[in-house]
Amino acid sequence: MTRTVLSTLFGVLLLSAPALAADVAQQPADAIYFNGDILTMATRDPSYAEALAVEGGRIAFVGSKADALLLKSDKTEMVDLHGHTLLPGFIDTHGHMIYFGKNLIDADLFGTPDIATLIERMKAQVGKTPQGAWIVGFGYGARNLKEQRHPTIAELDEVSADRPVMVVDSSGHLGAGNSALFRLVGVAAATPDPDGGSFSRKPGGSELAGPMEETALFAVRAKRPPFTGDLADRVATDAVKLWASYGQTTAMECGLGLGDDDVDLVRNAIDKHLLKIDLYLCAKDSLADKVIENAQAVAAEYATAATVDDAVARQDLIAAQSAEPMGDIAAKLLQVRPDLDKRYINRVRLGGIKFWLDGSLDTAWFTEPYTNNPPGKSGDYKGFQQIPQEVLDKAFDQFWTSGLQINMHMNGDAAVEQALTSLDKVVKKYGMRDHRPVFIHATYMRPDQIERMKAFGAIPSFLTSSLVTGGEGAAFMWGDDRAAHSVAANTLEKMDYPFTFSHDAPVSPRPWILPLVDAGVNRTTSKGNVIGPDERVTPYAGLKAVTSYAAFQIKEEKTKGTLEQGKLADLVILEQNPLKVDPRTIKDIKVLQTIKEGETVFEAQ
Repeated sequence: MTRTVLSTLFGVLLLSAPALAADVAQQPADAIYFNGDILTMATRDPSYAEALAVEGGRIAFVGSKADALLLKSDKTEMVDLHGHTLLPGFIDTHGHMIYFGKNLIDADLFGTPDIATLIERMKAQVGKTPQGAWIVGFGYGARNLKEQRHPTIAELDEVSADRPVMVVDSSGHLGAGNSALFRLVGVAAATPDPDGGSFSRKPGGSELAGPMEETALFAVRAKRPPFTGDLADRVATDAVKLWASYGQTTAMECGLGLGDDDVDLVRNAIDKHLLKIDLYLCAKDSLADKVIENAQAVAAEYATAATVDDAVARQDLIAAQSAEPMGDIAAKLLQVRPDLDKRYINRVRLGGIKFWLDGSLDTAWFTEPYTNNPPGKSGDYKGFQQIPQEVLDKAFDQFWTSGLQINMHMNGDAAVEQALTSLDKVVKKYGMRDHRPVFIHATYMRPDQIERMKAFGAIPSFLTSSLVTGGEGAAFMWGDDRAAHSVAANTLEKMDYPFTFSHDAPVSPRPWILPLVDAGVNRTTSKGNVIGPDERVTPYAGLKAVTSYAAFQIKEEKTKGTLEQGKLADLVILEQNPLKVDPRTIKDIKVLQTIKEGETVFEAQ
């Protein structure tokens, strides 16, 4: 093309959709897929195509095999699906890929039955951990341990008396440390608890007990020594391999800054071109300014090597930068991408800011007390508020009109109310924008809150797998009614309103996608009980939640989420069609191949 066609929308620079489709359809195909269920996800009801052609990393054609063959050349690869199913690549709408990459190096505590086994696994980790590094484990659940509690400081001292030891539960919101850890980070019994969290103390209050909750844990965890060298590379590359093995072509790190070295790890991945799939970033609220500053510095540095082949287009870029200072990254032509989406720098995009409004199953913030309190809580316990209202109000005032989406973690209806209050204020001040704030988890929303959420254009991202692992606990602690109306996906589907399913890995032990669909369809707990049968969705609605709706959530629906001409050739091949199997077996369907922009990034052996 002699002229780059640019359109600026919500801080996004893209080749216009008609130009994309027209340009790609004129070229011979690199590959043609046929002889399988090619499920486009582009329509309200399921629709299939006979064939799909790929050229230059984009979808060149979707339709009949006869017409697709018109794009065949002697160099075109003919891909026989052998009856398998082709779908758009899955999109991670709330995960922690960088954090999970670190956890891959830590002790695996998932499935730990008791504290003795936990301590045994942590002792085994000592020899695997380099000197100077913390001995860390992740994934246990206090409610699943025989003792029904977190390990104590004395028990973790058995792992090591002189090296820092930290364990974090599967929610990422609760954990415990040993004496050496607390000495190193300067926490003692007399240390004040931070707002929205606490350090447990022994009876009498003069000694630490070991467990930490919420912001107290976050503050300690952030002090973990940085990953460098080969370990830094592995954080990215090992996580990418795992995400791709579950069919994802776009990953997310929604909490960049949980570790002090997170920004450096992402920069390392950018500089070394370590990512084979896209990575959408949300900066941790307290580090937003630092992350934005670093992102702008990276953009400026890489822009020196960028070229724009059209003087008018270059002026458009300069104008866009001036008009949208928070969207500098969006105005950099840094990497040749088939979709010309220049929000990405070597597959990394800063897309949002993350706020935690409450906690997890045990610490969710409600307007009404828990039906049965979690262990260690008494009285009219309603969970934790994480941040003051004025902090969230200020964030919306800063980011509402920018290109950065506000993502808010919320489980209880009091947290939902806090988000809606901020939204009401900012809309009255600036008017509606296509901001698409994300209600992460949005586990329990009252009917009136759902209607208000819709009015603001917010997107809920449901952790459906929590119904399997935590459904019984929610019914016990929150009560049957709140549990039954949690994860109100079918309510939204009947309203034709978008929602997404997310794994929140490492909260889920793996960054799986099809088990999320399975959980949303069946809502069956690990004990075989159905939680809220009226909120079960169809398999097709479940697939939309990880494809088309997911692309809409992250503002990339122009190039991802459906199989349509001109969009990126981000694809996944499944062994079976989720719409044609017993719905109770969707989670068991095997991912055969994951393709990012026409290139295979995972293939099952």
